[in-house]
Amino acid sequence: MILKSFLNKQAYVTGFQPAILVKSLLAVPTYLRDMRAYRSMNDLISFRFTMRDAFPILTDMNSGAGTVGGHYFHQDLWAARKIFAARPAEHFDIGSRMDGFIAHLLVFMPVTAVDIRPLTSEIEGLNFFQDDASELRNLADNSVGSLSTLHTAEHFGLGRYTDPIDPLSCFKFMASLQRVLAPGGRLYFSVPVGRERVEFNAHRVFDPATILRSFPRLDLISFSFVGDDDLFYQDRDPLKLPTSEMACGLFEFTKRTN
Repeated sequence: MILKSFLNKQAYVTGFQPAILVKSLLAVPTYLRDMRAYRSMNDLISFRFTMRDAFPILTDMNSGAGTVGGHYFHQDLWAARKIFAARPAEHFDIGSRMDGFIAHLLVFMPVTAVDIRPLTSEIEGLNFFQDDASELRNLADNSVGSLSTLHTAEHFGLGRYTDPIDPLSCFKFMASLQRVLAPGGRLYFSVPVGRERVEFNAHRVFDPATILRSFPRLDLISFSFVGDDDLFYQDRDPLKLPTSEMACGLFEFTKRTN
């Protein structure tokens, strides 16, 4: 198990995945057969086969129609659906994926996004400012009515995104989220959950109880999670999370008005 985990991490870091290489090599005979059939059947000069333009993709021959599962797929739908139902006047996001969750939101509302990394693209409906979100100095206390941060807090203070090394940075970030959220506002927050640890410098994995303790001024509205099996489990008790290596915890909080 330890060796498998190590090899999987190295495959992610280096981009070299032996299983994909083997699958590609096994598909070479099929590719050559299909290439010969295409050449013999094709009469279109502009679409004739040439080695110069060959682009063998050998891993899709037995693949499905797509992937409907995993952390990002389920968390993005979970948060986008909740925000769509709530229809806040404005929404702020910190560090979530632009090509996933933020794109979902921009379909039906403008978004103000914050990230420590620069963003050079200009997209209609997207307002962006660069900031170290562990402090959120540009946002006033109790000022944000709708706020999200998906698969972000686990990275703070590990240097992966050029942020300063700080073992407590993720907790400073959670305190800042709590500070800026308006009374009655909603926070949509996701992090890896399971056996608590740091996998330096990739991310942390949190015990759900750690997250609940880190937001003492907020009330939990709902908790769902994506399990190690990549399936979505809705409206569960965060303190009864099944034994997990790295699930995705989806926390919906509100700030008390008193």
